[in-house]
Order: sequence, then structure tokens, then C-alpha cells
Amino acid sequence: MTAAIVLAAGLSRRMGRPKLLLDLQGKPVIRHTVERVIAGGCAPVLVVVGPAHEALRRALDGLAVRFVVNPTPEAGQSSSVRAGIEAVPAEATTVLIALGDQPGLLLDVISRLQQAIGAPGKRIAAPRYADGLGNPVLFAAAVFPELLTLSGDRGARSVVEKDPARLAIVDVAAPMPSDLDTPEDYARLNALDNSR
Repeated sequence: MTAAIVLAAGLSRRMGRPKLLLDLQGKPVIRHTVERVIAGGCAPVLVVVGPAHEALRRALDGLAVRFVVNPTPEAGQSSSVRAGIEAVPAEATTVLIALGDQPGLLLDVISRLQQAIGAPGKRIAAPRYADGLGNPVLFAAAVFPELLTLSGDRGARSVVEKDPARLAIVDVAAPMPSDLDTPEDYARLNALDNSR
């Protein structure tokens, strides 16, 4: 069983407004991301939010998700990873960690990560896009205790990089899906969607 954690507790400091609620093709950014994670076959989908999360709850209304509150999102992305891992059901054999601000998440990447982590000795699977390693990342249950020790704002990167022998790389012949950190990122993403 593959659970999913969608990180959605960020403070949007660089954007200057709640980036996950920005409109993209008629719906909030976070809804695009979560719909793709659900379509990828993950369950349950845990959305990690900050204490003030009513707007995010409304943005995801009707979707099969569980909300997990990170009481201290200002402590960095690792605090959201820990909150999510603590809420993962005991029967989950793997967990996909996805960024809430990556609405262009590629569906086939999720299934390819699940296949890759099945190889002998592999405990983590990560996509390598044309421009480098990226998200989402899939972790086996054996790695969960390490994720619970994270601190700071690097998320799970230190766990991914710790032991290359246990990392399965999934090559993706496409650029990394854009994430949303600044107003310029949002303008670029909107321009890309409008050109399709």
C-alpha cells in the first residue's frame, strides 16, 4: 500500500500570498497536485497543512484526503515531513512525498517510482529529470524512522542523498515540473498553460 504525503503547510514568503490557493486553469494549484496524486493510485492521501488551513480544506472539498496539521510550519519543510510520516497508517509499505506547489506532476512518474522501489536493496526511488533529481520521492517503510529525525528546511533531501546504493533513479525525459515560489514562477506557469 502506497500512502502519499502532500506538503501544503509552507508560509509562501517569497510569493507574498498563499500560493497553493492561486488559480490555475480555473482551480487552485493545490487541487491540481492532489488530484494527480490520487489519480496515481496513492491512498490514503495525507495533506499536511498549517494551523490556519480552512481555505485549503475548501480548495480540496470533495477529494478523498485526510488533513494532518503541522503546528509549527515555520520550523521548515522537515517539520511537515515528520508530521506526515507520523500520520501514515501502519500498513503502508511505501509513502510518496509530493510538493503541494507542483501542479504539473507527471502521472506516469508515480507508477514508475513504485516499480523502481521493488528492485532488490532499493528503499528510495526518485525521478531524475532532464535538469536533475526532483520530486515526488517514494520511500519504503524501512526509511520512515530516518524521516522522523529530520530538521530544518531541506525536507527529505539528506535522507535521499545518504546512501546511493539504496536509491533507485527513474530517468524522466522531460524537464522537472515547475513549482511555485515567486510571482515570476506563477506568471511563467500561467503563460505555459495558456500556450497549450
